[in-house]
Amino acid sequence: MTPIFKGQAKVTALPVEELRGRSAGLRDAVDEGGSLLDPAASARARETVDKVDERTRLVGGHTVVALAGATGSGKSSLFNALVGAEVAQAGMRRPTTSTPTAGVWGDEPVGELLDWLGVGARHSVAGSGDLDGLVLLDLPDFDSRESANRMEARRILELVDVFVWVTDPQKYADAVLHDEYVAVLREYGAVTVVVLNQADRLKGDGVDRVRADLARLLERDGIPEAKVVATSTKTGEGIDTLRERLHVAVAAQDASRHRLGADLEEAAKGLSASVGSDEVDVEALGSGELVDALARAAGVPTVVSAVERDFVMESVARTGWPFTRWVQGFRAAPLKRLRLDKAGADITEADVRAVLGRSSIPPPTPSARAAVDLAARRLGEHAGKGLPTRWADAVADAAAPYDDRLADELDQAVIHTSLRGRNPVWWGLLGALQVLLALAAVVGLVWLVVIGLAGWLQLPAIPTLDVGPFATPFLLLVGGLLGGLLVAGLGRLMARTGARRRSAAVDKRLRRSIAEVADRVVIQPVREVLARHSRTREGIARARGGR
Repeated sequence: MTPIFKGQAKVTALPVEELRGRSAGLRDAVDEGGSLLDPAASARARETVDKVDERTRLVGGHTVVALAGATGSGKSSLFNALVGAEVAQAGMRRPTTSTPTAGVWGDEPVGELLDWLGVGARHSVAGSGDLDGLVLLDLPDFDSRESANRMEARRILELVDVFVWVTDPQKYADAVLHDEYVAVLREYGAVTVVVLNQADRLKGDGVDRVRADLARLLERDGIPEAKVVATSTKTGEGIDTLRERLHVAVAAQDASRHRLGADLEEAAKGLSASVGSDEVDVEALGSGELVDALARAAGVPTVVSAVERDFVMESVARTGWPFTRWVQGFRAAPLKRLRLDKAGADITEADVRAVLGRSSIPPPTPSARAAVDLAARRLGEHAGKGLPTRWADAVADAAAPYDDRLADELDQAVIHTSLRGRNPVWWGLLGALQVLLALAAVVGLVWLVVIGLAGWLQLPAIPTLDVGPFATPFLLLVGGLLGGLLVAGLGRLMARTGARRRSAAVDKRLRRSIAEVADRVVIQPVREVLARHSRTREGIARARGGR
């Protein structure tokens, strides 16, 4: 395949299947990127995808060549000379071309292709086997005073396979044509042939000098190594050379694939500026600061403190002095005040919390909410680092939590986290010991009362077993009372240690639940935006052949 020039890069014709694959990659990139891509580049890419799909769907080996130029360049006369008939009106009869005209070589049906091009005026050219398959278009004038003519010329330029720019000795260096017209050539990426028409107006070595100057201007404009063909419809100069150029393009039967590949490259390159080179690994950023801030906002310190105090209260109720345990019944449990006494358990319909759906944890303070916003914003900034502005803003927006939803998620996370644990073994041991000591004290007291009553009623003395100077009933009473107090004190010491362990375990559970909320509400949306960016970037890379 013969390489052709597209802007400043050489490209080769791609197989149809590869063109379709690259077009699919470009379509995926545009669909994934959506509003986060540059609107102009995105629109251009969509047009290119539609063009590639339509052009590759059309069967046949036609090569579409467009003659275009400024008013008075003689392109219509050149078109007639190539066709061999007065098909396009030229000169004084119609100083400007307003609608495209097609000359068709060969017998292969071309109606569907011309319908797609939007060309109504058609002329069949017979007897030129070397150009069979050529569809030659005479376009409206590029610099026409009629905007509709200029728009029609631009529209056709986007669709043709080979572009022949026809200029003349008077306008070849026109700054407006070079700044606007040649820029269009680079943008559309057409296979370009440059014709210096009306060469008969130049004398001596004028043709060589103008042709060299035009080539220099073209190189400055981004079309290097351009070969200028000098022609004259009056003398016939250069017509055969131009016809040979067209023959080469038609014989290769790959100009359309050259052009489509160039268009895909140009469109994908335009989109490349809308994406970054890579994405940040969100998992590597860590979420410690965010989880800490969310834990404060969720009231985790308050809940952990309540768990610690609740453990102490229950320990006292189970291992405290039996004669004073009833006092605990008048004190509200800390977890019950927060309506978390059943947290983590199966919530029945009869449970008030199942109806209200909220705990009684105090709402977060303004400083706690500000800490959440700051942590989320920092995570979003780090995740969006290196991305274009639109993507970075999308990542930041995804990281910004919704207040109402987040508050509810945090509350539900606390409610559904178990704040309990297995009862310590020492509760049962000290509780049983307290019962035994209480029974001993009661037995000693009753025994002493009976002895006192017997003496007061002058009944026979109740026998006792003395231990040294102390009677057994006295030892039972005093020992039971003092032992109970000592065991209660021991229970309180062990309760404080156990409460710290229980609160530490609950704190870890709550933070795991909060981390899940952070991942679901803040990090996952960020992850989805970055995945979307990755798919967009990969689609662009596929459109550019893996680059």
